[in-house]
Amino acid sequence: MGRLEVLRVAGIQPANGAKQRAPIAWLLALCFVVFTGVALAATSFPTLTGRVVDNAHILDASTQAQLTSKLKDLEDKSGIQLVVATVPSLQGQDIAPFANDLFRTWKLGEARQNNGVLLLVAPSERKVRIEVGYGLEGTLTDALSSVIIANAIVPNFKSGDFAGGVSRGIDEIIAVLTTDSSEWQQRPALRQDQGDDAMAELIPFIMIAIFVFVFFVMSRNARRGAAFIPGSFGSSGGSWSGGSSSGGGSDSGFSGGGGSSGGGGASGGW
Repeated sequence: MGRLEVLRVAGIQPANGAKQRAPIAWLLALCFVVFTGVALAATSFPTLTGRVVDNAHILDASTQAQLTSKLKDLEDKSGIQLVVATVPSLQGQDIAPFANDLFRTWKLGEARQNNGVLLLVAPSERKVRIEVGYGLEGTLTDALSSVIIANAIVPNFKSGDFAGGVSRGIDEIIAVLTTDSSEWQQRPALRQDQGDDAMAELIPFIMIAIFVFVFFVMSRNARRGAAFIPGSFGSSGGSWSGGSSSGGGSDSGFSGGGGSSGGGGASGGW
């Protein structure tokens, strides 16, 4: 029995088989790199022309100027680069990877601090995202980003007020970045607690109203000589039941500082 037959019986492939498979593996890897590069190249990102890049044309000049002033002031005082971008289309992508790629393309934030933040709005897809740099993920957390989107941005967008939604969102982001974020961590819980407290305060008034109503019905029935039967208020044949109710400016020379993001932040829609 020859050497090749012995190797095959033992289940061992000849060395030249591995050599034959190596070019195939390299070819597959090369194809992956090429196709990935083509996909990335197919995505067209807007140019970073300032702190507000309104390529979707949803912000008036006055709003752009006010936002630019706020964002410049934030960077001057803290070094944090906060940028607003609106795009006419996400080009078939989900907003999360699009925002992350745009953030990395623009290199927002300082290289060592990675202290950049991107507020991205895609009105055609009705999507919004806050993309956070590595260095700010502990302050502007995913949870806080989600709260800001849900409570400050989306309600305005639903009513068609893009300028108001972006402005409110930026104000809330700046507030988180420049104050003690522990206070903001408690805000969602505080809202629930406040709602429970409000209901607790109403209970005594509700009880008094029920007592007065029952007393009134009993008095009226007593004058008529009728007996009071709980659950059957009103005139004969009638019954009481509860109802229900339903309730711009010049920003020349601005550029990214070399920062990056690992995908922290949150997305929302309306």
